[in-house]
Amino acid sequence: MEQKKQYTVDDIYALPDGVRAELIDGEMYMMAPPGLTHQNISAFLHNTIYSYIHSKHGECVALAAPFAVFLNDDDQTYVEPDISVICDKSKLDEKGCHGAPDWVIEIVSQSSRSRDYLTKLFKYQTAGVREYWIVDPISNQVIVYQFETGNVASYPFADEIPVGIYDGDLRLQIKTE
Repeated sequence: MEQKKQYTVDDIYALPDGVRAELIDGEMYMMAPPGLTHQNISAFLHNTIYSYIHSKHGECVALAAPFAVFLNDDDQTYVEPDISVICDKSKLDEKGCHGAPDWVIEIVSQSSRSRDYLTKLFKYQTAGVREYWIVDPISNQVIVYQFETGNVASYPFADEIPVGIYDGDLRLQIKTE
């Protein structure tokens, strides 16, 4: 039986310019360019979250992909969440975030569906992410995992969705245009 190659972060950095991939437990996942709806949702969420944090003079930082997140204390996992909110600035340097962001948002595409719903869900939970949103433009649903409390909820895009890490003070309604 042939054993699969175990990739490292060095393999990610060795990719040709313009080629993006993520690394989860030594397995490399190539990333297709995001579509228009994905980009619209990402821009809306990032701008809204960034503005909220700035208006409150908050300590957290909101960063949009591509931004490196090294979830584990090894060279086997490297992800680029669509939106990362990091409240412990000591985790940040010029290379990315070292450790779990407080809040991660992934916007589902056809090619990332199983990875976002299964693989990343497990990785984010075990790494210490406090809140994980799966924004699914195909079903117009957002699934919110609040790992600290164990709460899981599903919301249609039309709802105002409370952000758990801000005790519901921030509520977001997903905009696709």
